[in-house]
Amino acid sequence: MTALPLPELLTLLAALVAAGVAGGIVAGLFGVGGGTVIVPALFYAFEVLGVGGESNLHVAVGTSLLTIVATSWRSLHAHRSHGAVDEQVLKAWTPWVGVGALIGAAIAGVASMEGLAIVYGVCLALIGLQLGLLPERFVLRRDLPTGWLRRIVGSVIGGLSAMMGIGGGSFGGLMMTLCGRPIHQAVATASGFGLAIGGAAALGFVVFGWDAVGRPPFSLGYVNLPGALVMGVLTTATAPWGARLAHRLDKRMLRKVFAVYMVGTALSVVVKAL
Repeated sequence: MTALPLPELLTLLAALVAAGVAGGIVAGLFGVGGGTVIVPALFYAFEVLGVGGESNLHVAVGTSLLTIVATSWRSLHAHRSHGAVDEQVLKAWTPWVGVGALIGAAIAGVASMEGLAIVYGVCLALIGLQLGLLPERFVLRRDLPTGWLRRIVGSVIGGLSAMMGIGGGSFGGLMMTLCGRPIHQAVATASGFGLAIGGAAALGFVVFGWDAVGRPPFSLGYVNLPGALVMGVLTTATAPWGARLAHRLDKRMLRKVFAVYMVGTALSVVVKAL
């Protein structure tokens, strides 16, 4: 890894700031992980500036995961103050979500950039389609899975979230609403999954990417330290802006617009990586 010239370093910093602000607003506005914005923004910033190389997407995902720890903690604290978190669900599901996150980090560590891009693109497109097309009150079953099914579903949520660099809100919140839980309780409780996903998976990305080649400068394993610092601060600070906007704008139209964005971004990341 080589240091960047000052102009390129400033350009990269500007890209990180823009992505951090956008990621925080999106997380607060739509209840989805800021990683849906942070990962593609980081990936394209690294690619356009010509820093790193074959590990750029891995570093974008790993960096996003570390920022999730701070944003999830703040989000969970805020939701708890309103009594919206189902503590029993959080306690029962979090260990399996964390185990899945470690497995997802291990798989990502040995996957090629092309393979990781396909997983990211397919899952992001599915989240976008769900956001734009699935009715908010659509239900598959009356309550959450228990026993081995809970362990399997929780691990899948953690694994896919880790490979995408997102928190628990996207898959965890969707799972809870499909199982009949109110949307506010689902978003509040699933925000706690992000602590397990971000902490476990970020550690995995550091370990599995320790000696990887093609990483941007100032990266510890597959985590870019300046990117994590800048985006962690900004996403945490700007998420409340998105939450306030959600109560002022036509959320139904915004959901559809953002769904189109996610599907388009999914396709562009796959094409760029391939």
